[in-house]
Amino acid sequence: MGSGNSIFSTKTFTAWCNSHLRKAGTQIENIEDDFRNGLKLMLLLEVISGERLPKPDKGKMRFHKIANVNKALDFICSKGVKLVSIGAEEIVDGNTKMTLGMIWTIILRFAIQDISVEGQCVCVCVCVWKDGLALCALIHRHRPDLIDYSKLKKDDPIGNLNTAFEVAEKYLDIPKMLDAEDIVNTPKPDEKAIMTYVSCFYHAFAGAEQAETAANRICKVLAVNQENEKLMEEYEKLASELLEWIRKTIPWLENRTAEHHMRAMQQKLEDFRDYRRIHKPPRVQEKCQLEINFNTLQTKLRLSNRPAFMPSEGKMVSDIANAWKGLEQVEKGYEEWLLTEIRRLERLDHLAEKFKQKCSLHQSWTSGKEELLSMKDYESASLMEIRALMRKHEAFESDLAAHQDRVEQIAAIAQELNELDYHDASSVNTRCQGICDQWDNLGTLTQKRRDSLERVEKLWETIDQLYLEFAKRAAPFNNWMDGAMEDLQDMFIVHSTEEIHSLITAHDQFKATLPEADKERMATMGIQSEIVKIAQTYGIKLSGVNPYTNLSPQDITNKWETVKHLVPLRDQMLQEEVARQQANERLRRQFAAQANIIGPWIQTKMEEIGHVSVDIAGSLEEQMNSLKQYEQNIINYKCNIDKLEGDHQLSQESLIFDNKHTNYTMEHIRVGWEQLLTTIARTINEVENQILTRDAKGISQEQLNEFRASFNHFDRVMKLKQFIVLGLVEFARIMTLVDSNNTGVVTFQAFIDFMTRETAETDTADQVMASFKILASDKSYITVDELRRELPPEQAEYCISRMTRYIGADGPAGALDYISFSSALYGESDL
Repeated sequence: MGSGNSIFSTKTFTAWCNSHLRKAGTQIENIEDDFRNGLKLMLLLEVISGERLPKPDKGKMRFHKIANVNKALDFICSKGVKLVSIGAEEIVDGNTKMTLGMIWTIILRFAIQDISVEGQCVCVCVCVWKDGLALCALIHRHRPDLIDYSKLKKDDPIGNLNTAFEVAEKYLDIPKMLDAEDIVNTPKPDEKAIMTYVSCFYHAFAGAEQAETAANRICKVLAVNQENEKLMEEYEKLASELLEWIRKTIPWLENRTAEHHMRAMQQKLEDFRDYRRIHKPPRVQEKCQLEINFNTLQTKLRLSNRPAFMPSEGKMVSDIANAWKGLEQVEKGYEEWLLTEIRRLERLDHLAEKFKQKCSLHQSWTSGKEELLSMKDYESASLMEIRALMRKHEAFESDLAAHQDRVEQIAAIAQELNELDYHDASSVNTRCQGICDQWDNLGTLTQKRRDSLERVEKLWETIDQLYLEFAKRAAPFNNWMDGAMEDLQDMFIVHSTEEIHSLITAHDQFKATLPEADKERMATMGIQSEIVKIAQTYGIKLSGVNPYTNLSPQDITNKWETVKHLVPLRDQMLQEEVARQQANERLRRQFAAQANIIGPWIQTKMEEIGHVSVDIAGSLEEQMNSLKQYEQNIINYKCNIDKLEGDHQLSQESLIFDNKHTNYTMEHIRVGWEQLLTTIARTINEVENQILTRDAKGISQEQLNEFRASFNHFDRVMKLKQFIVLGLVEFARIMTLVDSNNTGVVTFQAFIDFMTRETAETDTADQVMASFKILASDKSYITVDELRRELPPEQAEYCISRMTRYIGADGPAGALDYISFSSALYGESDL
């Protein structure tokens, strides 16, 4: 090496040493003098190796300097380098040749040898580097944005070299170690200097590739976090909407304000049917989808080595299930209340109408009775007239007693209307009280008139027995006919064929009494005939009016004809009701026939789903197809549920509220159907999660089958044998992983997660931290510019918005803490 080349190497080696020493905050001015005490030499070796050397001696004596240089030389030798003719004394004495040789040995070991290890090669042929095009081509190959290679000229070597030196120093952090003029004007430039400078390019570009790898790893981790956060937000939104719908629906179902009219209550029932048929089914699907999304998210979090997702307070799957359970409880109570109220209003309408009818009949009968009882006609009557008045009054008393039962019925109906909370009870009570007061007054007036007539009767001795007998027989018979007409026109309400047959039996019994009643009519009419015969026989001129009664024979005849006319009408009404009850019975049997098939079918399907995924052979995709076909078959069965809903609605419209032919109600069928759909959806989701796990972990179908076989054998083996083989500590570790909640149950999904964790590697917080450290050039902080330069825009902004400020004293303003951010990526979620 000539003197020129020695100067060349001294300048290059000095620049190379300073490019590393500046990382420790220092530099050298003279390569022969500044390494003589060994302190900066040891510091240089620590920087370029990343290792700690023995603690240097602090003294300034020669032997202290020799000791420090020897520590540096010993470290170089420990790296497999043989130092020939290089001693500590020559270095301490400032021997230029020895110092440059030692530096060249360090460069060979820690710069150029690294290139050889990595399979690279540094060409030392001077002709390659002298025109500067090779250096520019090297830069352009890795950073085409820094040099426009097409504009370079081979006949401008100094310009080319300076371009390469300037770009390398400005953008690649490679200090200028050579002079373009020295290279171009020297016949044979120093090969060691050239090799030293070119090796810096390898390390610079190797660092860039390492940074690219680190950036890719970070982007992958951030993408997983962004996707998981999106799924969490979707879960939160769907859960909030479903809970809000339940919150608004429950008060409506809890409202038990009864309507006063049947039509309004029936409208409430129709609104409830619309809720069950139209509004609730989509929410059932949302609830099922919410559980599926939650399970899928948890699976993705496990696969990406993230902690489990904890929804915000009140939005856990269990919270939604509890809210849904509360909804169904008030829903069931609401339907029962509606039906009870409809029955109550039906009964009230019937009683109110019956009350009005009986009141009208009673008030029609009592019309004018108070005036008649208050008359003093007996004061100027003849003996016969007095007797007639007395007998007439006796007949009235019989009639009055016969009407006592109707008054009691009116009072009883009014009391029942009050007990059933009839909306117009005040008017009912007013009318009932008026009738009772009038009845008491009639009793008082009747007794007063009797007393007067009895007092006058003692003055009279004779009376027409035949008129009296007619009156006595006609009055009760007339009352019987009034009662018969009232019964024949009486309203009725029944709910079964047994009840209507009971009414028919009672009607038949009434018809059986008609012959005897006809005999009574004939006997009564015979008295009138005898009166006429006696009058004709003895030439008595009759007035045509019975002095003891207002009833005429024609009245008896007319009422009797009315009774005979009402009998067949009653028969027809009862037979029509028989037909209606028979139709209701057919509806009951029709509903029961379907319900007794659908109910067991749903139960059977529920039991089959429990083991269907285990029994299906083949790949997960084949299992998925089979399960989806199974699900489609269940969905196709929905038409039977809809038909049963139609029959159920017909039954309710016909006011049928019980069915002795089946133990299944429409509510049982609805709940069972919803549970069946939810169960098959969850089973499909489990297989989907297995596919997701398999694809994410790179598990083959054969491995998955082996995992399943191992899982089936796991329970038997791990109970005792494996417990003994593995020992307490290992057994506890495995059970902590596969049964983290200490439930005593190990699912197949948890078993797969354990197996894949044992056999595969996943990204960790330490790995992400190391990647950020590469991008930050080994600093404990990273800047916004570095993030935007090394990462895609979306990922860079994601990091900037979430990283906290770096609080160390060694960081510039705006520096970010990538260490806490990396830990947070694998810590508890904010959602």
